[in-house]
Amino acid sequence: MVNLIVLLVMGGLIGWVASLLMRTDGQQGLLLNVVVGIVGAAIAGIFITPILGIPTINQGVFSVGALLVSLLGAVILLAIVNLFRRGRPR
Repeated sequence: MVNLIVLLVMGGLIGWVASLLMRTDGQQGLLLNVVVGIVGAAIAGIFITPILGIPTINQGVFSVGALLVSLLGAVILLAIVNLFRRGRPR
């Protein structure tokens, strides 16, 4: 139960930081930040973890490397969303 709460909080923080980096913070609320953080970590787990060997927060690891990889996945997710919404990444 504690891991779920930590995952939601860290997912929210990662989603918020990713939305600040991608300049979509004004369009997102708290729930969407959590979703972006967790789904971005899942994307990073699929594509980045096999290359770098660093796990994500979805795998129950809460290290600095896992946070950075998860953040990179969230930024990639927002870039893909921006590409479809505006026709170009920001």
